[in-house]
Amino acid sequence: MAKWMIAAKKADFNKIAQDYGITPVLARIMRNRDVTSDEDIRKFLQGTPEDLHSPFLLKDIDKATRILQEKIEKKLPIRIIGDYDVDGICSTYILLLGLKKLNACVDRVIPHRIKDGYGLNDSLIEDAYQDGIDTIVTCDNGIAAASQIAMAGEKNMTVVVTDHHEVPYEETENGRCYILPKAAAVVDPKREDCPYPFKGICGAVVALKLVLALHEKSGRSKQETEQILNELLPFAALATVCDVMELMDENRIIVKYGLAGMLKTSNLGLRALLKANGIEEKEITPYHAGFILGPCLNATGRLDTAARALSLFETDKWQEAVTIAEDLKTLNDSRKKMTEDGVAAAVSMVEESNLQKDKVLVVYLPECHESLAGIIAGKVREKFGKPAFVLTKGEEGIKGSGRSIEAYDMYEEMTACKELFSKYGGHKMAAGLSFAGEEEMNLFRKRINESCKLTEEDFEEIVHIDVPMPLSYANRDFIKELSLLEPFGVGNKKPLFAQKNVRLISGRILGKNKNVGKYTIADETGRSYEMIFFGDMEKWHDFLHERFGQPAVDALYQNRNMSEEMYITMAYYPDLNYFAGRESVQIVMQHYC
Repeated sequence: MAKWMIAAKKADFNKIAQDYGITPVLARIMRNRDVTSDEDIRKFLQGTPEDLHSPFLLKDIDKATRILQEKIEKKLPIRIIGDYDVDGICSTYILLLGLKKLNACVDRVIPHRIKDGYGLNDSLIEDAYQDGIDTIVTCDNGIAAASQIAMAGEKNMTVVVTDHHEVPYEETENGRCYILPKAAAVVDPKREDCPYPFKGICGAVVALKLVLALHEKSGRSKQETEQILNELLPFAALATVCDVMELMDENRIIVKYGLAGMLKTSNLGLRALLKANGIEEKEITPYHAGFILGPCLNATGRLDTAARALSLFETDKWQEAVTIAEDLKTLNDSRKKMTEDGVAAAVSMVEESNLQKDKVLVVYLPECHESLAGIIAGKVREKFGKPAFVLTKGEEGIKGSGRSIEAYDMYEEMTACKELFSKYGGHKMAAGLSFAGEEEMNLFRKRINESCKLTEEDFEEIVHIDVPMPLSYANRDFIKELSLLEPFGVGNKKPLFAQKNVRLISGRILGKNKNVGKYTIADETGRSYEMIFFGDMEKWHDFLHERFGQPAVDALYQNRNMSEEMYITMAYYPDLNYFAGRESVQIVMQHYC
């Protein structure tokens, strides 16, 4: 059973509520997210793109700007090299459009996941040299490509790195020594010497900052700079959500305004993608970005080539945009089935072997498509609540991805045994890795578990309650006030409330897969509410059977009077349900005990 913790951070909630015209409950929720100063509260509630941090706070951005201005003036060929995930695709498009608007001689390359692997490699450098490229600009990669960047330098090519990943390091007698690639400029907020005030931006936002700096330094008017910002914000927002960046600080503003801007975007490809998924007239939320749009773009990098997704954003022909968007959706539909099969195989392997005893799961699925390893690793982590690596047989050696839990710094733990990898990279919560063969992989599983310091407490699920709050408080006005805290996502989760002594009155099971429960409930005053549960129905029914017995559960679903009333404690958030033109309050149960 999960551990429930009620936030107890102190502040003058009544004063904050009075100063900002909100309820004390909303003030308390913001305090729980460490939004405390007047300026932070103002930005949280009322922030606009004018509140974004200046690009010139990024280390080396002045240098990168000067280099690119000179290359543009001299009409020297520039090549952007991105990555094959959503952040890499969006980063590449942002740089490409931004440089083209400055009349740069520029092209782009997206590495092929299987042929090239992640980020820069020797063949990409050699290709650029053979093509007569003068300058390479990386985006969403490059910080860990010291040898490739050195190779480019030997061929008299200039390299500008824009990235957001962790800087590689070595442990020495004098402490940790960070290894920056010897590029002409390295723009990465994770640099130890970078004064940028918010380190949690994705690669696309770093690329956007460089474009804005270039436009400002190139003498573009404030209006022109604002125009390019508004045009590119939807892509920065999409990348921020899909790369699972925390929705705090300026990320909230980028996502809020970027998602809103999608519905009026002039980009034909983005409009076609919205249409292909039937959301062209809906209010776009982080859910739509992360679970509908993003997977369509990711599917090309997984099963085809991400260049296809990039061409969607580049096209100026509506029919071509529609065709590509529909292809991406079809590709993603096929990816879903392959993923389901891979997850089932991985779960079976853990449950039917000694792997389940490991604190860090290392699962080898040699026949699985290597591009699906990251998604499957995420599902395995969710299922078992442990850090998980899923590995598969590549064209050369073994490749895979890892997904972590909050208490485990995956990148740091991997660095401690980096000699086992032929290549690796990532950050605290996610990583990519490859091995020469099974011997190294098996040794990795042994070493990564031997060095693991996770305790039983680290694996225990913690439910963070913002406020214990009676159901009666969750009226329409309060629910609409909660929208001031949007967008919700990683780092700014939907507020969670708790209520004791909730009585279950009647229920029914919904959905094609019988995976949704809908109930009538009542509070201590006898007032009734509609409640819905989207969680694990099997576990929920096990809980009800154990607590109340089978006859009571049968009576609940048959809408009969129960001999013993069923009371639970519930963690929930309130929502508005729209059905048949009617609006009603709906309680969404998240946890129970």
